[in-house]
Amino acid sequence: MAKKSKKQQSESATREAHANRAGGGRRAGGTPATVALTAAGVDYTVHSYDHDPAHPSYGEEAAEAMGVSPDRVFKTLVADVDGALTVAVVPVAGTLDLKALAAAVGGKRAAMADPTLAERTTGYVRGGISPLGQRKKLPTVLDDSAGTHTTICVSAGRRGLEVELAPGDLTQLTGAVLAPIGRG
Repeated sequence: MAKKSKKQQSESATREAHANRAGGGRRAGGTPATVALTAAGVDYTVHSYDHDPAHPSYGEEAAEAMGVSPDRVFKTLVADVDGALTVAVVPVAGTLDLKALAAAVGGKRAAMADPTLAERTTGYVRGGISPLGQRKKLPTVLDDSAGTHTTICVSAGRRGLEVELAPGDLTQLTGAVLAPIGRG
């Protein structure tokens, strides 16, 4: 199979997004994230692209493949805050401020969670962890920069699949706290 150029990937993602907006991405056979969005009656768009395992950053790869600003594509990270797993959703263009995350949930110390534990707890694989439809609902903090956008993109539950939705819908569905947890 020939590798697609960036332009072909972008055109493919655009076609996929239009098809999904028309209802093609709202099948019960989707990921737990898309099933949760559909069950909640939330308007969303699915973006699909060919994941390159050699790419150094899942989030940056998603932004490039979709032709979306990295400020609008958010990565889902799982951290340990005082012994409790917590989800942090921050722009792929920056990094997570662990001290700010701990403060946002009333904790003292935060560290990145063990990847195997994060996968087992959420039910997703690294690079495809979605803040939606997780096996175990975890406290969630969304970087407050999300509020500056009409829509943002987050993982739909597997590598190469993103959902675009309103930040308010994401906040409501996850019970997220909005806080400045990202560093540019």
